[in-house]
Order: sequence, then structure tokens, then C-alpha cells
Amino acid sequence: MPDQERSLLLTGASRGIGHATVRRFIRDGWRVITCSRQPVPEECPWSAGSENHVVLDLADPNDTIAAVDRIRAMLGGRLDALVNNAGISPKGPNGERLNTLDTDLSTWGHVFHVNFFASVVLARGLKEELAAARGAVVNVTSIAGSRVHPFAGAAYATSKAALAALTREMAHDFGPMGVRVNAIAPGEVETSILSPGTDKIVEKLPMQRLGQPEEVADAIYFLCSGGASYISGTELEVNGAQHV
Repeated sequence: MPDQERSLLLTGASRGIGHATVRRFIRDGWRVITCSRQPVPEECPWSAGSENHVVLDLADPNDTIAAVDRIRAMLGGRLDALVNNAGISPKGPNGERLNTLDTDLSTWGHVFHVNFFASVVLARGLKEELAAARGAVVNVTSIAGSRVHPFAGAAYATSKAALAALTREMAHDFGPMGVRVNAIAPGEVETSILSPGTDKIVEKLPMQRLGQPEEVADAIYFLCSGGASYISGTELEVNGAQHV
């Protein structure tokens, strides 16, 4: 609505894709509310960062559930977009990939709470606000959710595969409320946490380059915009044809 400020709730905003997503939405006049375990740093490049931030540990289900009421109070009855971007992929003591044989149960639980369950809690808890705005939900999955990846661990990969399935289920359940639910699956994106050896993957990509966080943010923005008004239940590959 051009005469009413649109609002976005974003998890995982501190760097990479999340950071670029904040910039993209603010550039178009959206109010962006962010969530993380830490307060907004003083060097935050966008205005009103601290006023529009919720300190929240997504790995703690009780904390996530309790935060819903705080977020609802900030929204004023409507939420135009929810982007579940937060994700963790723990490594071994020497930075190695954790596979199904050497990932302990507590690590599985930690990863799934952040990467999967938090998305369910936030979307369900804010369903009335999303419905009031006829809003959109975007879940950020991964290329690792559909194939074994040399760097992404087993818990991360399976949590992202589960998030893709959740996207379809949510699209079915939220559709009658006028809420669209989609996912994006990034591939190799140039961020500060690239693993050594990524250059070898890039050599084999059809487009032969890394993606940029801004390119992923543009895809997220599209799925939250009126241009995607009849798109729901899909997972958009943003990976330079890595999936083919």
C-alpha cells in the first residue's frame, strides 16, 4: 500500500544475504525489524536499527515463543513480509564438515531449532498480522538441501531440505488467509564465511562466478512484492544454474 509503510521481519540480518536484504528493503521505504542474539552494533548502517531490533536466541524455543508477543506489539496489527534467513552450519574442531556419523545429538537439535523450528514458530505466531497485510513469507533454504555439499554439514543440509518441505506445507495452510509462502535456495554466494575450496566449485558452475548477496536480496524482494502476487509454494533457485 503506497500510503502505508510496509514492514518486514527478518532473521539473520547481521551479515551476508541478511545484511543485503535489509539494505534492499530499506531502499524501497520498508520498515525492517531484525532479530538476533546480540543488540544492533553501533556501526549499523541503517537508521532506526536499535528501535527495530529484537534480541532473541532462535536456538532457544522458549525464547523464540516468548518473543512473538514482543514482535506483535511492535507491528501494530500487520506484517507485510517475514523472511526466515537465519541459519547455522557448525564445523568440526579443525573446520571440517560434520557428517551423519560424527554430528552429536545436541548439535542436530541446535541446528534444527535455528534453521527450521524458529521459522514455524514465527510464522504461526504472526499469522494474524500476515493475514491482515495479505503478506508474504520467504524461507531461505540452500543448494545443500537437495544434494550432498562438500562444506555444508549433514544437520544443516537436512534442516534446509525440511525447510523446503515446510514451505510447501505453509503455502497450502496459509493460502486461504491470503498469505503467500515461498523459498529461495542460494548456491555459492560471496560472503565473509566462504569455506576454503569454494573456488573449485565455482570453476564448475555454468556461470563460473560467485553470486552476490545483493542478487539474492533482489530475489527475496521480488517474492515479497506485488510482482509475485500469484506465486506461492515454490522454491526459487538462486545459484547460477548450479542445480542443473
